[in-house]
Amino acid sequence: MVVNTQQNAPANDPMAAVMNPTGRPEVTQELSENVILTTVDDLYNWAKLSSLWPMLYGTACCFIEFAALIGSRFDFDRFGLVPRSSPRQADLLITAGTVTMKMAPALVRLYEQMPEPKYVIAMGACTITGGMFSMDSTTAVRGVDKLIPVDVYLPGCPPRPEAIVDAIIKLRKKVANESLSERSQLLQDHSRTFEVAHQMREVPPILTGEYVQSAARTTPPAALTAAIGTPVPPALQSISQPQEA
Repeated sequence: MVVNTQQNAPANDPMAAVMNPTGRPEVTQELSENVILTTVDDLYNWAKLSSLWPMLYGTACCFIEFAALIGSRFDFDRFGLVPRSSPRQADLLITAGTVTMKMAPALVRLYEQMPEPKYVIAMGACTITGGMFSMDSTTAVRGVDKLIPVDVYLPGCPPRPEAIVDAIIKLRKKVANESLSERSQLLQDHSRTFEVAHQMREVPPILTGEYVQSAARTTPPAALTAAIGTPVPPALQSISQPQEA
């Protein structure tokens, strides 16, 4: 037995209108409120700025403020920032602290291991210009931008966690204005590193061996025995005697 549901159903039955439509479908208000029209650039940039993963990197006191930002008081996870311990899983490098010439090759190596697109925030006066070490230090790098390109500069000594949040917000605005068509022009060529010829005078070496060959080190066994009041072992007697040329 076949029942015609369209004829037997009431006129105000919503299921009948769905199963047996009589007119063309229209975009309802509920559907229009759940459909978002956007561009590929906006969607791509929104995904990037909402999931910046900073690398756990710090060399001095600025990292204490960066570590406080990870804590529950400031909780930078609300920005989608997930700290990573591997440079291959991070796309944000916050140079928190003084960078020395001994640390510079390791910093460049970590930056080059990060996947594109990647961003850098120079945090602290020591990272930006050398800070208190810019005048008399022979090992501090006068600006991390001499090693790697910097997107946002964050001054302070050290900057507060609130300042780091402000720098991240500014970086998110910069990421939001990027374009996929211009990405090839924004890729880093890693050619910004250069060396500075320091005008340093050469000083004589400190370890010359004169102390080992001094008279205080080559005291005769008799005088040494009288000084300490105990006999000198035969093994030490050969050591204490001066070597003949």
